[in-house]
Amino acid sequence: MSTYHDSVALSEIKTTLEKYPTLFDAFDHVETAILALFNVERVSIFQRRRQQQDLVAKFKSGQHKVSITVPISPASIAGYVALSQTPLSISDPYDHTALSQIHPRLRFADKFDKQNQFKTRNILCIPIIQANVLLGVLQLINVQNDSFSEADKITALALSDILGQQFRYELGGTQRPYDALLHRNLISEMQMQQLLNDKYIQKDPKAITQKLVSEFRIAEHDIGHALSMYYQVPNISYLPDVYHIFNNDHKLNLSYLKRNLVAIICDVNDNPIILMAEPNNASLIMEVEHALGLVDYEIALGLPQHILQYLGENSGGSTPGEMDDILDEIGTNVDDFDDSTDEMSDDAPAIVRLVSRILHDAKRVDASDIHIDPEKSGPTRVRMRVDGVCRDINQVPASHHNAVIARIKIMANLNIAEKRIPQDGKLAFKMSGQLVEVRVATIPTVAGEGVVMRILATGGAMPIEKMNLHPRNMATLKEMIKKPHGILLVVGPTGSGKTTTLHAILGYLNTPDKKIWTAEDPVEITQPGLQQVQVNPKIDFTFANALRAFLRADPDIILIGEMRDKETAHAGIEASLTGHLVLSTLHTNSAPETITRLLDLGLEPVNFSDACVGILAQRLIRTLCSHCKTPYPASDKDKAFITRQYGVEHIHELELPDELILHRAEGCEQCGHTGYKGRTGVHELLSMTLPLRGLVYKQAAVNELAAQATKDGMRTLIQDGIYKVIQGDTDITQVQILGGVE
Repeated sequence: MSTYHDSVALSEIKTTLEKYPTLFDAFDHVETAILALFNVERVSIFQRRRQQQDLVAKFKSGQHKVSITVPISPASIAGYVALSQTPLSISDPYDHTALSQIHPRLRFADKFDKQNQFKTRNILCIPIIQANVLLGVLQLINVQNDSFSEADKITALALSDILGQQFRYELGGTQRPYDALLHRNLISEMQMQQLLNDKYIQKDPKAITQKLVSEFRIAEHDIGHALSMYYQVPNISYLPDVYHIFNNDHKLNLSYLKRNLVAIICDVNDNPIILMAEPNNASLIMEVEHALGLVDYEIALGLPQHILQYLGENSGGSTPGEMDDILDEIGTNVDDFDDSTDEMSDDAPAIVRLVSRILHDAKRVDASDIHIDPEKSGPTRVRMRVDGVCRDINQVPASHHNAVIARIKIMANLNIAEKRIPQDGKLAFKMSGQLVEVRVATIPTVAGEGVVMRILATGGAMPIEKMNLHPRNMATLKEMIKKPHGILLVVGPTGSGKTTTLHAILGYLNTPDKKIWTAEDPVEITQPGLQQVQVNPKIDFTFANALRAFLRADPDIILIGEMRDKETAHAGIEASLTGHLVLSTLHTNSAPETITRLLDLGLEPVNFSDACVGILAQRLIRTLCSHCKTPYPASDKDKAFITRQYGVEHIHELELPDELILHRAEGCEQCGHTGYKGRTGVHELLSMTLPLRGLVYKQAAVNELAAQATKDGMRTLIQDGIYKVIQGDTDITQVQILGGVE
């Protein structure tokens, strides 16, 4: 058959296809032309079901037209071609030896021959691919010659390209990966092209998702949906409660999976799923399929950061290669197992190094807490709280959970045999020659013992100038703490930096002419010149008892770690009224609420109002990475938000320019592509003025106290957050998170 003849026939087939809305309608009209073009007895077109891992032949030659479904796997000829995305010519499908040489699991399903009294002698199978995405398979059966020629294969590839254009239209897919975002006007064509041309993204394609999220405010699920439409496979985001790592004995180590952005996960029914950033990578699928040795599995699309989270990596940056090596060792070193328990010993070298690595990694990334979370089915999750955000860092095989917990208990001098009740303890380790103390709490759960480790602050006090207080708040605070007596409270939730603030104030006050006593639980920050005491409620050495002892020790300034009960609060008020400056903390949401909380504890309103010099409420919010934050002109929506949240009556204080410049999170290597690095405080400073004291005497409601404090110059946490946005420290998103506002 001549090349010219082939071209004419293909052109006619294409013209015919264009006349019909679907391939199903057109097939009866092109089937005869295809049979004649290749001189074959039958033709089958398998269509990939939308976002499914199987093929359906809707069109069948001969007298019987049936729907045939085959999985995309090496178990069938059409399935193998779809999986490998390579053409395949079979001279004799009944030759099992020849099929096994192609793939050990490759078989020919002869039941269709038996049902139709037909004999398949040879097959040419061609993948139908459009825009690098598999859409189906073209199968030609029984060429009149003994086998298909190379020319037949070239012509069949040309036909599959024509069919692919029609398939793409029917499946509703897109021509390019992010076209769905363009169609929804979430990003412009020019912006998308600039993004794709970015040299940084070309070097590291994983960064494109972070750019779309941080710069264009596109939600991750919208990005996943767009890629799902392009690749025609389902999108699975990071859902640790629904999916977990599939545990089997495959030979794919963690570094291979991370390098290729592949995670082998499974659903609640333990059905395996190959999660891939590029689910059209046929050679990679074949490698993974061979290593897994599975017969049935699904393929799904995952965003790179979600795949890395499933693999136990902090989405904000890579974990050290040493951790990968330890986990690989744990997964392969069967010599460390005890046959009777099938668990690794707590003193096994790999377990010792694993726990040590977790502690060192936590300190290296400035984590405040480490969570060892057992799961009922699946591996133990290791998470760390960095800049106030809890992130998955790694996973430990479930069989090694007890050994890891036992190792931590031994280091913290806890009872390893007692697993029924919570236990508290402390451990310490050295890093770069510095001793790091860690508070350990074990809690029994239905899935096993969980552990939370709080890394205690080390080093000296932060200078008060680095607290990032508003200049007005700084001046007011310094005036408050110059008073020889009174009580100053720093309030906020756990982990809001209250202790850091108190020690910054003490560092400012710590001069040779002052005697300062502190009672803390635990003592985290040490300063020369301070007499610091660790309270111990187990032996009845409480904050209240420590405070009474301090009064007999000639103090000028007293720090009480927390006013957690009526007794301590009364003792603190008495100490401040007898000529001492008392600093302490309380867990309340705002400065005005603190007043009502203490009065509810039973304090006398007159005594408290006379004793209190001020209340500083604070929170910590994430700061923009100084290496990659990007300025941009504020939109009308941004300006409206700033005015609404700061208040029209006070907005003049910010002295906003006509062309207001704000900053947004970008993402770089320094911040692990999150756009944020570190945290800063936002503050709300209430001064106990004469009008406010009058309201306290009357035990006024919180809203009245807040209104008077605002009139006296207090600005709320949200207002201070807006100030930090204008300064370029953070962005509007963090202020929205702070106050739950839009």
